[in-house]
Amino acid sequence: MSSPRLEKLQAFLSASPDDPFLLFAVAKEYESLKDTQEALAYYLAIRAKQPAYVGLYYHLGKLYEQLSQPQQAWEAYTAGMEVAKLARDQHALGELAGARLNLGDEEDFT
Repeated sequence: MSSPRLEKLQAFLSASPDDPFLLFAVAKEYESLKDTQEALAYYLAIRAKQPAYVGLYYHLGKLYEQLSQPQQAWEAYTAGMEVAKLARDQHALGELAGARLNLGDEEDFT
């Protein structure tokens, strides 16, 4: 799948392949095109290259939920909470904690 926006983002990404913002934008564009596997691949690339990118974890967790992978979603939210704490990002921490709470009880995932 492709779109003019995706093509532009891919061109920018070819010049800056490790830019987490561009990787995130490409992932979101794939999500909008309903290509969840490509979106997941880009989210995982961000996690591998820039694990401190706080904005990743909420969206990664939500995508895992959409893919019926609650254990991976739980793990993404939990990892994101740790990253948010280190970054002192209370807003992200609250969103991640809420998403994790909505997913289920801790006993279901540990």
